[in-house]
Amino acid sequence: MKKIEAIIRPEKFDSVKKALEQAGYTGVTLTEVEGHGKQKGLAQEFRGYKYKVEFLPKLKLEIVAPDSEIEKLVKSIQASASTGQVGDGKIFVYTIDEAYRISSGDAGDKAVS
Repeated sequence: MKKIEAIIRPEKFDSVKKALEQAGYTGVTLTEVEGHGKQKGLAQEFRGYKYKVEFLPKLKLEIVAPDSEIEKLVKSIQASASTGQVGDGKIFVYTIDEAYRISSGDAGDKAVS
């Protein structure tokens, strides 16, 4: 099993969610986060006053899936979240040792499918 952690632009969530559903995967955990990468925030101006927004709003999606599904899910996220601009986000994939479904006691792939 693997865990996909994707940091995306908030405005891309609906298209990512739809792409995941089309890929046959609906289980996702969503967290609102802030951060910056290469762009190091934004310089903005309001009423003649310039200020820097260092941390930009992002969404973090977390998905645990069987190894056989990871490539398809990563490609779906990447295609649906991309604008082609700096700040589109990142996708990380981690190995998960074990998973358990609390309600039934199912373990392993059966717990995440």
